[in-house]
Amino acid sequence: MPKYFSKSQYTQTGLTMVELLVALAIGSFLIIGSVQIYNQSRQAFVVNESIARVQETAQFAMDTIEADLRMASNWGRNSRPLTVEGRSLIGTVNPNGLPEPADCGQGWALDLAQTLDGENNNYTLPCAAVGGVQANSDSFTVRRVTVDPQPLQAGRLQVQTTRIQGQLFADGVVPALFSPADSTTHNLLVNTYYVAANSTLIPGVPSLRRKTLTADAGGPIVLDQEIAPGVESVQIQLGIDVNEDNTVDRYVNPGDEVYDPNAAGYIPGARVMTARIWLVVRGLTPEVGIVDIRDYEPGDVDLGVPADNFRRMQVSKTILMRNARI
Repeated sequence: MPKYFSKSQYTQTGLTMVELLVALAIGSFLIIGSVQIYNQSRQAFVVNESIARVQETAQFAMDTIEADLRMASNWGRNSRPLTVEGRSLIGTVNPNGLPEPADCGQGWALDLAQTLDGENNNYTLPCAAVGGVQANSDSFTVRRVTVDPQPLQAGRLQVQTTRIQGQLFADGVVPALFSPADSTTHNLLVNTYYVAANSTLIPGVPSLRRKTLTADAGGPIVLDQEIAPGVESVQIQLGIDVNEDNTVDRYVNPGDEVYDPNAAGYIPGARVMTARIWLVVRGLTPEVGIVDIRDYEPGDVDLGVPADNFRRMQVSKTILMRNARI
């Protein structure tokens, strides 16, 4: 008997043209939405990465400066620079004839009475600023010794110290007035911070740098170190105690005569107690969609409105000098 099949058994199944178009439209919307989400996420990542890099530069530069400033006037077992023999005296830059680097001028390494000094919006040391001097930026010098005792080293400027006195020397031999059992040896540290107009690592980018005292086989030398590319300006103001009550009475710019024993305007007993630091830091490359219209005023200087495509940040901090109190 012949078999009969219903018509439905031979009907093809699938999508109609209308259903296919609807599916394609929905798929297109989903793809467009996914691409937009990806682009937004990428833009957010780029912005966050840029902000993080500027913050990282600012943090590193500030931490480097702070670590030095906090220990200014540390002379090993005491904190009184005027007890250290061999330091520069009024009218006698190098009374003991110690070897010192000539690059940054006589007294740069030995003026221990000036544990922190500098120049307001200027840099005039004889040792040339690598990369040129950035306009509207301070320079300042910190003098101290290493926190931990160091081995004797001929050719390096060192300080032998007790609780009541110290002496500079550079021949690698403990000075005769000191007993190795009752004194400690520390390396002299001198750092001058400034902002260069051009980084040696990233040309065209300003950078925080420092001149630092070290030594080689020939004796004391000065090295120039790059610290943080992207720092556009550093400003410093010094908190001065003028009446020996361990309290800041006024803030002055670096180079003010009030705390300089060699200046006519010196107030006897005036001491630097704190330092206010401002940093203006920018990104290393311009960014699309950014126009910096902020007016930057760190310290006593007005840098104006950059009106360019670099991301910037201004940070500040007041640093207490641990060894300033009496």
